[in-house]
Amino acid sequence: MTHEERIKQIVEVAYDRLCGKVTGQRIQVDNEASLQLQLASILKTLGELYEESPGERFNIELEKSVKLTGGKFAKSGTEKAKIDIWFSLEDIENGESHACAIELKYFKRANHREPNNRYDVYKDLQNLERYGDFADAGYLLVATDHPHYINQEKYSPDTGSFDFRHGKSYLAGTELLYRTEKPYGPPITLRNDYTFTWQTVEAGLSFLFVAVAPRK
Repeated sequence: MTHEERIKQIVEVAYDRLCGKVTGQRIQVDNEASLQLQLASILKTLGELYEESPGERFNIELEKSVKLTGGKFAKSGTEKAKIDIWFSLEDIENGESHACAIELKYFKRANHREPNNRYDVYKDLQNLERYGDFADAGYLLVATDHPHYINQEKYSPDTGSFDFRHGKSYLAGTELLYRTEKPYGPPITLRNDYTFTWQTVEAGLSFLFVAVAPRK
């Protein structure tokens, strides 16, 4: 199994175990910080199991600072960004290293920050697509207790483009516009196609898990 295949398997198994533990009430995630902590803990345990040679090392960082050599990130408006969870498999003998970037969102019904939350999800997708200098694979994990993001009947035409409800999709190259009098942010255009699938992990809480292919 290649490093790239192991990286993806680590994330996918970690996500499955996160869902299982939340559903079984073995762990509780109440906000983005606890989601980050619990997922990172599972990733660290799994990642070390995937070390296969004496020279291999699994590394993990939270809030990893990165900097583009050209251009800006949509999320920060600068060349700098912080990746919520970043990890790598490194072979210290030959210098080979493969990494993964994960961005997280946690939307509570009690803090209904709409439609800006939907825009922020697309900003994270755009950032993940630009992490090619820092990661070989990317993932977005969104958690919410609000059906507004999952199966809302419809959104306002002014912000309806920012849609990741269950079963919806995004076509690469489509420009997404905030058509309000004072836009929350500039238009967003993504490089990849996406299909959005939500999974209920316990009563009242659901996850959206999206794989993203970063580009240099």
